[in-house]
Amino acid sequence: MAIIPSKLNKGDKIMVIAPSGSLSIVSERNREIAVKKLEELGFKVELSNHSLELDDFNSSAIESRVSDINKAFKDDSVKGILTAIGGFNVNQILKHLDYELIKDNPKILCGFSDITALSNAIYAKTNLATYSGPHFSTFGMVKGIDYTVEYFIRCLTKEDSFKVKPSKEWSDDFWFLNQKERTFIENNGMKIINKGEAEGTIIGGNLNTFNLLQGTEFMPKFNNSILFLEEDYLLKDKFDVEFDRNLQSLIHLKNFNGVKALVFGRFQKNANVTTEKLKKIIKVKRELESIPIIADVDFGHTTPIITFPIGGRARLLIKNSQIGLEILEH
Repeated sequence: MAIIPSKLNKGDKIMVIAPSGSLSIVSERNREIAVKKLEELGFKVELSNHSLELDDFNSSAIESRVSDINKAFKDDSVKGILTAIGGFNVNQILKHLDYELIKDNPKILCGFSDITALSNAIYAKTNLATYSGPHFSTFGMVKGIDYTVEYFIRCLTKEDSFKVKPSKEWSDDFWFLNQKERTFIENNGMKIINKGEAEGTIIGGNLNTFNLLQGTEFMPKFNNSILFLEEDYLLKDKFDVEFDRNLQSLIHLKNFNGVKALVFGRFQKNANVTTEKLKKIIKVKRELESIPIIADVDFGHTTPIITFPIGGRARLLIKNSQIGLEILEH
């Protein structure tokens, strides 16, 4: 059983850290909106000492990032930790963190994308559940954020299990550049790839980032797991073949047979991976023939997104044309 950190309550302090990209790459206006939104939800917001530092890689020194993480976990007045934004280099800091300190001071850590490496590493090293969900910068969104906030509150402030229902609409635009002109698309719901049912421990996140943990002490165990995976459009016109071989790389791991189900987040529009194309990719992988698989769940690099626990538990039931996805322990 994972260590589940205490839930957030109104009045709690949330510390914003920048273990990947620097908070300074988020516009000052969007930072102001994010602070206001979190304060309206009842939280106090504090920026970590080095969150606005900026180097040549849109990040900051390893020592700065490690210092902020360790301090956030050690500070008893901090009840939750939000990452500023994603990026490309959070795996640089994994060997430098004080995992005993983190384990002895369990609290909520939430973020996604590049933060996948950090959240899974902390779970692997400490058994502390972490969370894939919005960054601090996500709360700078003005329109189309209600669903994201709803699942953030459900997962991080309430004890009860909850069912994941599809959002009514979604977007894949550069909202942070133009808050007024947004494009929303009707959501046709989750898609069935393979039927079946499973219950297990959630691991995963961004596929490309998760794969960086292969062969390291930071990769969580796959036994009795449900693998949540998403991928962004960084790979551009080679998206489908890169996604295919990155997924195959995971399947080659000797303990992959411990995976009981796969849950794919929604792909970005330009990826051009339809449900039918995804089925063809899955069909050539014999190891996936007998496990339930769904796609187009609200997480990943489109908006809105759910919050889900790395190290928590989920149940997936796919029967006839019905999909039931429930977060049991978070």
